[in-house]
Amino acid sequence: MSIQISDRAAALKPSASIAAKKMVSELQAAGHRIIDFTIGEPDIATPSYIIDGALRAMRGGDTHYTASAGTYTLRAAIADSLVRGKRIPCRAENVAVGCGAKQLIFEAFASTLNAGDEVIIPAPYWVSYPDIASLHGGRPVIVTCGEDVDFKLTAAALEAAVTPKTRWFVLNSPNNPTGAVYSAQELSELGEVLRRNPHVWVMTDEIYEYLCYEGSRAPSLIEVAPFLFQRALIINGMSKAYAMTGWRVGYAAGPKELIDVIVKLIGQSTTCASSISQAAAVAALTGDQSCVAAAADMYCARRDRMVEILSDAPGLKTLPPAGAFYLYISVAELIGRRTPGGKEITTDLDVSLYFLEWAKVAVLDGSAYGLSPYLRVSFAASMEAVEEGGEAIVDACRALFEADMPKAVKARGAVNDRE
Repeated sequence: MSIQISDRAAALKPSASIAAKKMVSELQAAGHRIIDFTIGEPDIATPSYIIDGALRAMRGGDTHYTASAGTYTLRAAIADSLVRGKRIPCRAENVAVGCGAKQLIFEAFASTLNAGDEVIIPAPYWVSYPDIASLHGGRPVIVTCGEDVDFKLTAAALEAAVTPKTRWFVLNSPNNPTGAVYSAQELSELGEVLRRNPHVWVMTDEIYEYLCYEGSRAPSLIEVAPFLFQRALIINGMSKAYAMTGWRVGYAAGPKELIDVIVKLIGQSTTCASSISQAAAVAALTGDQSCVAAAADMYCARRDRMVEILSDAPGLKTLPPAGAFYLYISVAELIGRRTPGGKEITTDLDVSLYFLEWAKVAVLDGSAYGLSPYLRVSFAASMEAVEEGGEAIVDACRALFEADMPKAVKARGAVNDRE
């Protein structure tokens, strides 16, 4: 007798990025050499001073449960960073620590959504926002933000999307997958829309804030419009800025009434984040911050090199992102072409599979992020991988155009080559 699966779980799609990583790992385990541009995590090691903080905690016996909200020391350090860095009136009681930022988004929607509540999500979006909202009975309201608006939601588009049923507006800047960064002026305009709609709460996902290539960090909506703090939830964590993805430490900051409910749910699910990881997070936030700027400089150099290489690829439109570590590349000119093997390319998913087969390069299709035909290409990889994988993509694109070239033109080209 098979187990009965709930309708909610059956409707939930697997995370596209995690599924891609699984596929790449399986291919690599089978002996294939794949250059992986699907990864959404730093390829560098956690800085040694952070590891030292974890070691001190372990050797000092700090290996037990913590409060479900997180240790007071960490929550105070997070609050202090928000007060000093963004002038946001935050105290330890306004902070919940979780097993990564994703858990806090999950618990926030679980805490607040009832059936039919609407969640405004600009597209392209991080793959999990709509699915987590739907899992908790919410209705994702997807607002497409194309290249014509630099992949960013305008105030007019936000105003048009708001209804009496709107519960949340989700803003991710710098953005995954496009790297778009909202300016302070753009945030102020969004804030004025929210001022006129006091029933709408805002979730600001700021996990990439320090991976910003036009300043030391991206501005925060709550920093620009501080009146929103009483109906906002700031989502962040240690994963991207401090290369701590495996430590699983994220945090949410917002009104105490919401934080208390999130903490109650954490107490009934994971109990708390790892005490050792929390000690490492304290070390990260209170220690030397030069590693953060150094990492941003490194990713900027990789971004520039990848854009330079891919500018030679026929059929691709590549623009340098302002933040995060992804390119969101238009492949519209590749749709309708045929591979050297004769298969017609009809979607961006087809393009991604072609690159995997022909170039041995793994990327993610834009359909997973709500806007096609695009590819998300991560440059959170070594410079050697950026160069080798980028050149392989260029060769694959050229092969597409050669495969589509009429035979008479090919023959004429061959004659010219002999001459």
